[in-house]
Amino acid sequence: MHRKLTLRLDEGLIQKIKRISEKSGKSVSQMVADYFVLIDEVDPDQREITPRVRSLYGALAGAEMSEDDYRRHLEAKHR
Repeated sequence: MHRKLTLRLDEGLIQKIKRISEKSGKSVSQMVADYFVLIDEVDPDQREITPRVRSLYGALAGAEMSEDDYRRHLEAKHR
């Protein structure tokens, strides 16, 4: 059974996706479905860590931060 799903995306990204869809001969819906099937099949423990993420590993080692600290950070950021 197929159901409708609404995605909200940036206009530029939508145009890019439509061009890719046209070139590939696949509908946007099929491309999205294929992507979700693909990521569902990948074991999270087997995913390769990108160099950028690897460079951040241990950056907060020894840092003490509570949930309240994070809330205060978000409140200040979004004022």
